[in-house]
Amino acid sequence: MAKDAENKSFLLRIDAQTMEALERWAQDEFRSMNGQLQWIITDALRRSGRTPGKK
Repeated sequence: MAKDAENKSFLLRIDAQTMEALERWAQDEFRSMNGQLQWIITDALRRSGRTPGKK
């Protein structure tokens, strides 16, 4: 994973039910909420062929 100096922060607003589902999913896979969101985003980028740095 990238170093902290390379990471950027942003605010995410989601409904309570979605947040609870994400928290359960993260716990099921032994990840933090942040780690789970990073994994979901990275997986979606890979599946769509939009992985950063690759053409």
